Amino acid sequence: MIKHFYHFILLLTFTTFVSCDSTLKNDATYFGGKIINPKSKYVLLYSMEKVIDTLFLGEDNKFLGKLENAKEGLYYFIHGNENQYIYLEPQDSLMLRLNTWDFDESLVFAGKGAERNNILIDCFLEDEKENQMFYKFNHLEPIDFHNKADSILKIKEQTFLDYTLKHQEETEGFKKVLKIALSFPIYARIERYPIAHVKYSNKEDFHKFDNSFYTHRKLVNINNDTLMYYPPFSQYVRNFLYNTTYSLGHKPMTSEYSSNFTVDLLKTIDKNIKSKDSKNAFLKQTVIGHFYKKSSCNINEKAFDTYFELSTNNKDKDHVRQLLLDSKTLQKGQKIVEFNVNDLNNSSRSIKAISKNKNTFLFFWNPEYVSPVYISSRVNYLSQKFPEIKFIQIRIDGNIKDRIHKLDIKNQYFITSKSSANNFLTSKMPRSIIVNKQGIITNGFASISSKKLHSELKALSKH
Repeated sequence: MIKHFYHFILLLTFTTFVSCDSTLKNDATYFGGKIINPKSKYVLLYSMEKVIDTLFLGEDNKFLGKLENAKEGLYYFIHGNENQYIYLEPQDSLMLRLNTWDFDESLVFAGKGAERNNILIDCFLEDEKENQMFYKFNHLEPIDFHNKADSILKIKEQTFLDYTLKHQEETEGFKKVLKIALSFPIYARIERYPIAHVKYSNKEDFHKFDNSFYTHRKLVNINNDTLMYYPPFSQYVRNFLYNTTYSLGHKPMTSEYSSNFTVDLLKTIDKNIKSKDSKNAFLKQTVIGHFYKKSSCNINEKAFDTYFELSTNNKDKDHVRQLLLDSKTLQKGQKIVEFNVNDLNNSSRSIKAISKNKNTFLFFWNPEYVSPVYISSRVNYLSQKFPEIKFIQIRIDGNIKDRIHKLDIKNQYFITSKSSANNFLTSKMPRSIIVNKQGIITNGFASISSKKLHSELKALSKH
């Protein structure tokens, strides 16, 4: 009820906001709104993975963008470290209002195109609530779990029917997206259930499942490039691919994936994903993701060889080769090499001086791959757990403005293109190097998100 009240207020506010500009033409598409407590001075609008507009905030924190010849479909916008999807049609005048302190929960749309986007954000918020519910369902045996999932799917189907009956003007394109937003998160949880049930029930092996457990697969086409960046769709595809690979006979794995599993997963992707671009993207995400999960300089040669054989994207393959070259530089047992970093006052510092006589965790980061918010959360957690270890954050290709808030500024540095550290960071991807008090590397390519990191740091803190 509160959301609908704000929707009404917004409609009045933004109708005035838009209509005051006499230059607006009926054949254009508009996207704008107001951001409370902004985190930056602009909003980025994306179509697929490409930025199509940068919308700057005015003094009143309002913004407005005009799209000529906009195509119907999914877009997404980014502000600060948050993002959300929207569905635009030609001649829409979609306006939003949000408070960054409560980004998704405060997000409300008004104007032409608002109702379809409000139901999509409602689907998103409902999905987040259902996460906790399915955590409990995953403890259930297969029949009981599926009965719970079926009951929720019936509610989703009724929501879809109610909305489409009241909004018969909606296009087939939007109806398809709405159907996905409602049902695919449930399908994804069904695909994930086998591994989740083993994990939460402390079992050693999977149940035996027949095809009746996966009746939803008859309704799903996983080959759609325009939807691969939409989280409900992409998460389902990812869970389907992993579940299909496990069904080949692999045992449950949680801390890291075996080389054979990774090879079979890459082959499963190659077999099931028909689109060249989507296939290449999944192949790269998989081989890199499993490498980081391993959290070590040691690489699975067979897995990477399979990746290079199956991928047809030469740019991706060159990037992966750079990552492999980086992993072979600065390995366990070597002394940390000397290189300079700059503090946020732009003073040059020696890394050996910074880490001298200290157990040190060096985290090289790049916002293209990891957000400052995640780094802040993770480093604060680790530093509280292991106060004997010094945690240093180093921005790749950074400058004095690259401060991560909520972290000690004295432990934040950056390297420029002239630093010799670039010799082992050619891929520009995140890298963690763990160094003991003697300046010896104990892990040359740790991962800040790996489950193995906790035990490594615990062992280090004892010396």
